[in-house]
Formats: sequence, structure tokens, C-alpha cells
Amino acid sequence: MTNRLAEAKSLYLRKHAENPIDWWPWCDEALATARAQNQPIFLSIGYSSCHWCTVMEGEAFSDIAIAQYMNANYLPIKVDREERPDLDSIYMQALQMMSGQGGWPLNIFLSPEDLVPFYAGTYFPLDPRYGRPGFLQVLQSLRRYYDTEKEDLQQRKALIIESLLTSAVLQSSTTNELEDHELLRQGWETSTGVITTRESGNSFPMIPYAELALRGTRLNFESRDDGKQVSTQRGLDLALGGIYDHVGGGFHRYTVDPTWTVPHFEKMLYDNGQIVEYLASLWSTGIQESAFERAVAGTVLWLKREMTAPEGYFYAAQDADSFADPTAVEPEEGTFYVWSYSELQQLLTPEELTELEQFTVTPNGNFEGRNVLQRRHSGQLSATLETVLSKLFTARYGVSSESLETFPPARNNQEAKTANWPGRIPSVTDTKMIVAWNSLMISGLAKAAGVFQQPLYLELAARAANFIWENQFVDGRFHRLNYQGEPTVLAQSEDYAFFIKALLDLQASNPEQKQWLEKAIAIQDEFNEFLWSGELGGYYNTSTDSSQDLIVRERSYADNATPSANGIAIANLVRLALLTDNLDYLDLAELGLKAFRSVMHRAPQACPSLFTALDWYRNSTLIRSTTEQINSLIPKFLPVAVFAITSDLPEGSVGLVCQGLKCLAPAESVEHLLQQVQQSQNRG
Repeated sequence: MTNRLAEAKSLYLRKHAENPIDWWPWCDEALATARAQNQPIFLSIGYSSCHWCTVMEGEAFSDIAIAQYMNANYLPIKVDREERPDLDSIYMQALQMMSGQGGWPLNIFLSPEDLVPFYAGTYFPLDPRYGRPGFLQVLQSLRRYYDTEKEDLQQRKALIIESLLTSAVLQSSTTNELEDHELLRQGWETSTGVITTRESGNSFPMIPYAELALRGTRLNFESRDDGKQVSTQRGLDLALGGIYDHVGGGFHRYTVDPTWTVPHFEKMLYDNGQIVEYLASLWSTGIQESAFERAVAGTVLWLKREMTAPEGYFYAAQDADSFADPTAVEPEEGTFYVWSYSELQQLLTPEELTELEQFTVTPNGNFEGRNVLQRRHSGQLSATLETVLSKLFTARYGVSSESLETFPPARNNQEAKTANWPGRIPSVTDTKMIVAWNSLMISGLAKAAGVFQQPLYLELAARAANFIWENQFVDGRFHRLNYQGEPTVLAQSEDYAFFIKALLDLQASNPEQKQWLEKAIAIQDEFNEFLWSGELGGYYNTSTDSSQDLIVRERSYADNATPSANGIAIANLVRLALLTDNLDYLDLAELGLKAFRSVMHRAPQACPSLFTALDWYRNSTLIRSTTEQINSLIPKFLPVAVFAITSDLPEGSVGLVCQGLKCLAPAESVEHLLQQVQQSQNRG
């Protein structure tokens, strides 16, 4: 017996289709039904590769007693946060207000008449444990509260909605705000501190912070932290750590320790796109560590092999869990990726096993008796180690890496358990196309293509960008998702901002291809029309015609696992102004920075991408030159430069360098051009 979610396109929603809970998707009919029946709404938000979402689905959401009580006393709604990041953002903020922390699954209780939350939590166990009440106990207590404590309920909701509205408006700072140069220095120093090595806790890539730390190294700020050393260490942690899959390529989401050893094993497209771009940027600064190039190359091979649809777009994610064998009842975390010592002894010669000890390999293992591979040293891997890793690839996939062009996805647990896999049973892949996440990967590929001079990277990026351009418009409007050829859900601010950036990055890696700029301009026009806030400045998360079901209309400025939409959007506006000479874009960029200046001043740790946008606004540089000269500049670290190929140069010159709204004297030699470019990147 299945519920309404059996018809959903979302893999996450379909995972709950056999729950005894009478789930609804988020829709007008569900909200109207809750109001008509005066039933409080139980809203549960998660995503397909979320481990604790999966645990709760198998425990509390599969329990008959809980389902009976839930169905009689609540209107239960399931939301995939990857489909509706706008809903997730609002209610996650409410959770953080109520509990001081966030995370998924996000379980929140709403009044049906106004959709304002009155209680929230994350994982609720079936029975009381871990210091948490059992889920049925929570449901019963909250229903009693909803029915009997009406005055307190209204007061509680009033405080929550007031806080949400205040946060959305972003009131101006009452203190004297810093000048641009000092504000940028403060943001850079804060981000550098954020990614400085810590001694406890989980380790996340945090690329928006690392990106700002790296770009600030050229600005010669005085600081207690060595920005270049900190940025390099973040690259080494990623490329050498267990967060990187040294056998199959691709990066896991984070590690559960401060040593970058044992990952939470899901692989998210958005992480991989950002990390590829960051490692390429590190390489372009002159830090040409071979592990960076190897990690980028391996990630692109993984992307091409496992995460690219036949149509050219990229899949969203791969789960952390997989089945040890077809008879297993439940998948286990990391099974596809880890190695027992006895297995390694069978696969490798004694000499090879000894060589593999350059990774964290021991008889006792480092993850539940098995081994996650983490490199102990940087530098080039030996030929023997490359052979060893090839053997492990063959053991995992059942085929050698040289002969495995495409590894088809397991789209659900049933496919994973019943398909005839030649090696291990793989994790489930969420095959939906998300514009924002694809765009981050396109940007990473475009950057890496220019830095490493790899045409394949650019080819993959261009195919994905063309798929989005050709398939994501319905009735003239840009859409966020695609399920097996069907576009759905109007695009949100991150989709617009990240795709425009991706198009500009493609243009930067191949300036002769003018079509990317033309597409970026067209998307920017729609972005401005439907999401720009004329009253407050900056971009709303959702368009004017798709915000009716939201209790507040937010403007994303904080960076999380992905950059903030407004940070990326403002930087895009500066780039567009340089490339088109249309100063309307620069006016919008100025208004956007003004809109968020108070939060940049008060909470620089929240918004590194806004500081990156400020860097673009302050130090932007346009370089006009010949194809030959531009191609020689593309692999260099020029984080606030845009390129324009021209043959119409002053006589005797090799190029023109323009700083914002002024141009320098024509460069008369290549050396002179490089000197002007470097000076322009740090105008002080």
C-alpha cells in the first residue's frame, strides 16, 4: 500500500511512499485541507542522500502507532529541500531561532491558517533515547498544546514571525561602517580564520571561505594568519584526505573528524564543482602540487563515468549507504568505498600492500574495522601506487578504469539490489538535474579547463550548459529542475545567479565564444525582472509570481554548503558591466552591496561571497588584447579580471587594461601588459 508520494518525481519523496503516514506533497490542496480541518501541519524537510533522514524514515515514519496518531491529528507534508530551497531556508531559520542549531531532517509544526511554525526539531527517535523524547510523545504533547494553549501559541508565533520578518528586511547598522578597503580586509581575515585548522569536530570543505582567503592573498593585508599557507592547507586537506575518493574520484560531503580522515560518504554535485574550481585556482597561483591536479582529473573522470546523463547534464548526488550484498535488508554507510585489511591482502602482493601504507591502512582500520584511504604525504604517487589503486578500482567496479566509460546509476534501492553489478553494489544515485548545482560544476570545469588546458573539461561543461539553455525554459520562464526530460519548479535566485556565473566562466575560458555572454545577458534580464527587490536592493530567493505560499520573502546572503545567491549575483553584475559597457549592471551591483553592507559589517563570518563580490566591485579589471595574449593569461590567477578579444588596438600596443571606469595607457610590450594586470589586481 503506497501513499500520495508514490507519484512524486523526487527520489526523496518516493522513499517515503510506503510509509503508513498519509503524506502529502507541499501543494495548495494540502494547505487548504489543513485549514478546512483545522489540523496543525507536520512539515518534514530533507533530501535523498541525508543519512538521518533515511534513519527516521525507517524508524518513526514506518511505525504503525505513530502513523495512526499522525494521520488522525496532523496534516503531514513532505518536502525535498533540493526542490524547494526557499521553504527550507525559511523553516530552517525558524528551527535555529527555536533550538539554536539546525540540520536535517528538519521537522517543524505549523499552524494551518498562516503557516507560521510553533515548534521544530531534527531527528526524533522512535522511543526516548539520546536525551531526546520519543516521536509519539512529541506528537501527543504538541497536539495538546495546540488545542489547549491558544494564547501562548499566538504569542509564540508572533515572536517567531517578527524575528523572521526582521531578519528578511536586514535593518541597517547603527554603528559607523568601515570603508571598502578595511571592510574587505575584515572579511578576508574572518574567512581565513574560519578555515584555519581546528582541533575538534567535523571537517567541511567550506569553499566560499577558502575562495575568499585565497583571493585575498594578492591584496597584501596584514594579518595574524598566513592566508597563502591556510589556503594551501585547505587544498591539501581536500586532495590528500579521506574526503576524496582516491580509488574512484570525487569528493564526499565532509569528514566526521578534524583530521579529514573518515567521511560522511555521500557525494554531492555542488561540493565537487566548488572544489574543482578551488583546486584549479590554487594551481593557478603557482602552488602546483601534483595531488591537486590528480584530484581534479579523478573527479572529472568520476563525473563523466557516474554522474553525467546521456543528454549531457549532471546528476545531483550519490548516497552514503549501499548494500553489502543482495540479501542485505538495509544499506550500510560507506560499504561501497571502504576496505578490510584481509581484502587488501587478497587483492595485493605483499610489496604492493607495503607500498599502500603510504595511505592510512592498518589491520585494525580507521572506520568500523575497515580502512578509508587517506594519503599521508603530498607529491606524485609512485607507479606502484597507481597500479594498486587501479587494482582496487577493478575490485570495486568489477571492470578496469580504462575500459569503464560509463557506470549506470542505481536509481533506487530495488535497482541497487537486483541489478547484475560486476563488482560491489553501488550507492543509489539521485538522477535529477538541478540548475544551481549543475552550474557550480560547469564553473569548476570551465576554470579547470583554462588552468590545466584540458579540452575535455570544457566539452563537458559546454554540453551541460547547452542542455540547461535548451531545456529549462517553459512558456518563456527559467525552471530549476529536470526529471528525465521534464522541467519543473520555477528557478530560484541561486539557479539564476549560479547559471549566469557558469556562462561567464565559460566565456572566460574561451573568450572567442560570444554566445555564452549573450545567454548570460538574457538570463540576467529575467532575473532582474522577477527577483530584484526595487525597495530593498538585492535579489529575493523566489520570483514575484511564485511566493504566495511563503510566510516571508527572503534574500539569500549567507553562505552555507553553497555560496549565497546574492554574493554570486553581485559579482556577476560587475562582470557584465565590464563586458558590455552597460553601467546599469554596475548600478545594481552598488545597490546590492549597499543592501547587505550592514550584515557584512556585523557578521562577516556569515557572508564570504559578499566580500568576494566587494572585491570584484573594488578591483575589477578588463583586459582587451589579441587571442594569443588572452590565451596566455587564462591559466594565471587573475580573480577579478575579465577578458575581451580585440584586434582594434592602438598602434604599437599589445593590449589595454581598464580598471573599473578608467583605462591605463596602452601596454607596449607583453611585460608591460603583465605589469599593468598585476598592479590592477591590487589597487589598494
